[in-house]
Amino acid sequence: MQSKAKTVSEYVKALPPERRKDIETIRKLIKKNLPKGLVEMMQYGMISYAVPLSTYPQGYRNQKDVPLTCLGLASQKNYMSLYLINIYGDKKAEKWFRESFKKAGKKLNMGRSCVRFRKVADLPLDLIGKVVGMTPVKKFIEMYEKSRR
Repeated sequence: MQSKAKTVSEYVKALPPERRKDIETIRKLIKKNLPKGLVEMMQYGMISYAVPLSTYPQGYRNQKDVPLTCLGLASQKNYMSLYLINIYGDKKAEKWFRESFKKAGKKLNMGRSCVRFRKVADLPLDLIGKVVGMTPVKKFIEMYEKSRR
């Protein structure tokens, strides 16, 4: 369910109150741990944290008007999603994340890069903070370029 909101504030305001609180909690955690150089914006109908075109002018898939997304946060119809694109394609980081999630005593519902959750209490917040901050922009760009070869 993609939002038509033009700004992050519009997106958050449009959420039902219980979802708004959880999205704002995760958003605050992301912003606290966000690697320097990533910027918050709306992309693909959700909140995204991306490498700006001023840093990576090639853009995503050589689209000079599409910043390279590293993280995403969305409210879907039946759950919320945290997109950890920074660990997608990094088998070691993904393995560490999955094992750490399990050790935290939480049940992980994860696709390739998407962690699905129904409420913020479903997430080990310390771990989420660590995974958000673990990939500097330069390393993320290198990982992305390597995946495109």
